Amino acid sequence: MTDNQKEEPVQTEVINTSPDQDAVIAAIATVYDPEIPVNIYELGLIYAIDLHDDGRVKVEMTLTAPNCPSAQELPEMVRVAILQVPKVTNAEVEIVWDPPWDMSRMSDDARLALNMF
Repeated sequence: MTDNQKEEPVQTEVINTSPDQDAVIAAIATVYDPEIPVNIYELGLIYAIDLHDDGRVKVEMTLTAPNCPSAQELPEMVRVAILQVPKVTNAEVEIVWDPPWDMSRMSDDARLALNMF
């Protein structure tokens, strides 16, 4: 390269590789509490969804009660559903108890399905 030639900067395109939030929510909505005919997203059991650029997804969820019979299987069902979403490389589901779940967290669709209006 001569003194008169300048090196052009290399432009790199930043590609967003984080999973799509709507797709993650749709995957979570396929999971139902075996005792309740409403998906866990509409029940208000999902408290937080954190999407990371490297494809990791972390979900904080709760259960309707600490002694819920599905306490072992529901988090695993959520994790498996999320792993099916494109761009997801890892899924972590954490059960939290604060704040406690109550019926006010349910969507209107869930209330309608359960006749709780």
